[in-house]
Amino acid sequence: MSHKNDYNKAFLLHLSAFFGYIFPFGGVVAPLIIWEMKKRESDFLDQNGKEAINFNLSFLLYSFILGISIFPFAFRSIFSELHHFDLFGIVSMASFIGILAIVRFILIIVAATKANQGEVYKYPLTIKFIK
Repeated sequence: MSHKNDYNKAFLLHLSAFFGYIFPFGGVVAPLIIWEMKKRESDFLDQNGKEAINFNLSFLLYSFILGISIFPFAFRSIFSELHHFDLFGIVSMASFIGILAIVRFILIIVAATKANQGEVYKYPLTIKFIK
């Protein structure tokens, strides 16, 4: 099998994370399925698959933590004696989630481009769930 073919498969493996915008948990499940099917074909695909899965699992964890952090602001606005809505807290946490989504989008594109050029891209701030 040619290296260019492996590069193309790794490219698609990284881009498969965009299924997360269509299906719940698709950003983790799609790369996991592709990696599981292709990891024995080459070490390059195995390394790219691990990086993509670890990054998407890390992103899912970070998004979950930020999403949970909105609840104290919501409860505060509901149970406050002043009966005011803490819009600033909710909007600021939602902004962090939006920024994280934009950063994720950009990093997926960068990783896919690097994979298409034959490089294994190491995503920043990634927890190594799969080693």
